[in-house]
Amino acid sequence: MAKKNPCKRRILLKLSGEALSKDGSRGVAPKALNDIAKEIAHLHKSTGCQLAIVIGGGNIWRGLRDGGGVIDRVNSDSMGMLATVINAIALQSALEENGCPTRVQTSINIYQLAEPFVRRKTLRHLEKGRIVIFAGGTGNPYFTTDSAAALRASEINADVLFKATQVDGVYDSDPRKNPKAKRIKKITFKEAIAKNLQFMDTAALALCMENNVSIQLFDLHKKGNIKRAVCGEDIGTLIY
Repeated sequence: MAKKNPCKRRILLKLSGEALSKDGSRGVAPKALNDIAKEIAHLHKSTGCQLAIVIGGGNIWRGLRDGGGVIDRVNSDSMGMLATVINAIALQSALEENGCPTRVQTSINIYQLAEPFVRRKTLRHLEKGRIVIFAGGTGNPYFTTDSAAALRASEINADVLFKATQVDGVYDSDPRKNPKAKRIKKITFKEAIAKNLQFMDTAALALCMENNVSIQLFDLHKKGNIKRAVCGEDIGTLIY
């Protein structure tokens, strides 16, 4: 049976490190990891889309918060980059257990564990049906993994950047504090930056705006949401 053609052919999926942990705890929870891997594997096999992933490291180390004023910002951010490598290797293993060929590419040189990021090699992997996991952020301190996702999405000419997160969209105020907060279905980059909605850092939004990469933000934990987004269903919030 022929695979269904998705609306989006080449996707950059941004995952938070916290998605791999359990109830806000530290480290990698095997069940949470496998649940995400199964969702991604089903998407990849059923749609045939070209898929790249950027993963954060907040379940292991989060820059300024964990530095506690003792570890300076540059070193703390470097530790965060290493945390994303740990998560990438864990996700690679889980995806391969679910039958998906993968490659991990890093912005920092760790030759024994992963390939260095080379754009042409990335594109070749995607064309051959491999899932590429980007680790190490941008390779520079002071930049978040959101910025890394925007950068890589622009570099590989992704059709869209999907940010799968802990909430079901962008709201006009904090829904945890305001029960009357309303979900925004669509918003322009300029409006999102002007309103300082803080679902993604400004540098990432500006980079996507400049390179015409739309962003769709949705709830990672609702089963089937990643495939729904790929196939064009109206879920979460679209930033364009």
